[in-house]
Amino acid sequence: MNILEAIKTRRSVRSYNGEALSESLKESLNKAIVESYSPFGGNVSIYLKGFDKREGYKPSTYGVIKGASDFFLISMGDDEASALSAGFRFEQVVLKATELGLGTCWIAATFKGSDFERGDSWRAGEELRVISPVGFVSNQRLIEKITRMTFGSSKRKPFDELFFTDNFKLPAEEKGRFGESLEMMRLAPSSTNSQPWRALVDGDVVHFYYKPKSKLSVIDCGIGLCHFYETELYNGNAGTFHKSENAPAAPENWKYLYSYII
Repeated sequence: MNILEAIKTRRSVRSYNGEALSESLKESLNKAIVESYSPFGGNVSIYLKGFDKREGYKPSTYGVIKGASDFFLISMGDDEASALSAGFRFEQVVLKATELGLGTCWIAATFKGSDFERGDSWRAGEELRVISPVGFVSNQRLIEKITRMTFGSSKRKPFDELFFTDNFKLPAEEKGRFGESLEMMRLAPSSTNSQPWRALVDGDVVHFYYKPKSKLSVIDCGIGLCHFYETELYNGNAGTFHKSENAPAAPENWKYLYSYII
């Protein structure tokens, strides 16, 4: 499975068969954590942790997750750079898990006092903000099907509502230079399927913006930018992200994030 196949295959999984990860799978996932990277800075730490039910851990703590015994824990700083990097780095790990045939599910919440915080401490300036089960997929339960329907998890906004050219007046070309990379960004997961990311193609530059939907919107954008960048790398392109002083002013309440130049 290549990275594009992983992006297209990945889905949020809430039901697992209860089988613990093998040592070789844990080794592969920890290697993916070590190798994950971000151009956006900030403070982010990713951990893989198994929970033993005999020690009193209840896998149903967060209701919609069933049967998982292994989890990723992501701690991060409280700033834009950390939020972008959390999304960008952890999605690399998620895609590696997908390549290995494992399911995952991004869950962002407040975990103080939960089983996920028990016995752990985080790096200075970081707080546990995201978790994800990881394991072997079981059959979908009714509650999972309802959750996917409620949040529109199987639906995405069309390409021409997200990506533009010519000062936001025309949709970007789906067959253009950045078409495939933007399409992979469109397929990225986001909180309640909000898809906050927007992009303006300007020649050899892509300017990225977002429409704030919640406190999780910047993390969501990090996930989308990961899909975009991994697709660029897969196609042999090695552009860079930078903050532009001349990025076109965005319409409505959009906020500028970064620009990508090849």
